Amino acid sequence: MGKWTDGAGSLVVPGELAEVSLEVPLEVAASYRARRRGLLGRDGVAGALLIVRTNSVHTFGMRFAIDVAYLDRSFRVLSVVTMRPGRLGMVRPRGRHVLEAEAGAMAGWGVRAGVRVRVETGHSPGLTEAPTPGG
Repeated sequence: MGKWTDGAGSLVVPGELAEVSLEVPLEVAASYRARRRGLLGRDGVAGALLIVRTNSVHTFGMRFAIDVAYLDRSFRVLSVVTMRPGRLGMVRPRGRHVLEAEAGAMAGWGVRAGVRVRVETGHSPGLTEAPTPGG
């Protein structure tokens, strides 16, 4: 797997019955500063924010409710919760990354427990940050 860096990319959510996948604009927060800031101080987010190398988040200082999807090392969704501002999320021991989006967005995208999402970044065409199965 490549080294994570702050930047933009796409969240790819598989379609029902493997038909058409959905691509959602994605921001990647990999540096300490970007991971610490997250969505704090914003009024919304276009698409989603991926916070790498974390298994817990909080919404202290947030201005809006968010959906939080906890991902394991293979980018399979462990759980999705909606958090109002001023809350502390539970630690997910198997969690490796967290996706954040405006409340209600993930249900519309089909992001739910058991779904394996893919992250594509601008490092090079088609580079996928998710590890290959068994890796």
